Amino acid sequence: MFVRTVYATGDPARLDSALRALNSQGHDLLEERPGYRGAGVFVDRELGKLLTVSWWESEEAQANSDEVMRERRPALLEPFAASVAVEHYRVAVFHALPRPVVGGGLRVARLEFDPRDADLLADTFHATALPRLETVPGLARTALLLDHDRGRGIVGTVFTDQHALASSRAAASAVRQSGTAKARATVVALEEFAVVHADAHTV
Repeated sequence: MFVRTVYATGDPARLDSALRALNSQGHDLLEERPGYRGAGVFVDRELGKLLTVSWWESEEAQANSDEVMRERRPALLEPFAASVAVEHYRVAVFHALPRPVVGGGLRVARLEFDPRDADLLADTFHATALPRLETVPGLARTALLLDHDRGRGIVGTVFTDQHALASSRAAASAVRQSGTAKARATVVALEEFAVVHADAHTV
């Protein structure tokens, strides 16, 4: 599985215009593309941040969709987006529990690591971090996304509601501290978003 993330920032007052376009035209565009496996839309309304994540069954499917979305994305995000950053990742771990996510919260930890340690990071997350995260109340989804060439990664954890997201901060911090030390990775950013939409599926 492969993932494309789009991270946009802009005027919070104009965020809803972008959400309407993404939930209508943007959704239809993605659904038409071969190899599409779902998407997520996440927002920070206070600061004016928008994160979209689309899931693809192969690197080729992701690349083919890039051509279409690159042309259509500016119109979808106007007039909200003042800056847009697009990144691509391979899915190292994806774990979903049968729990609701709409109205929930997403925590994103951005990582940097030596590309030679990519397998160590994936193994550590799967064997050590994931079992501990599963015990945190309200967890609904978790994923580790890796860009092996650049030595960058994202850990995303989705919780069923905002209270569960907030209550998980201490436990999640402990998992990050031990996991990144063992995997020789560094957390370079930590953010939280509200879940607007999330329907990724691996089969």
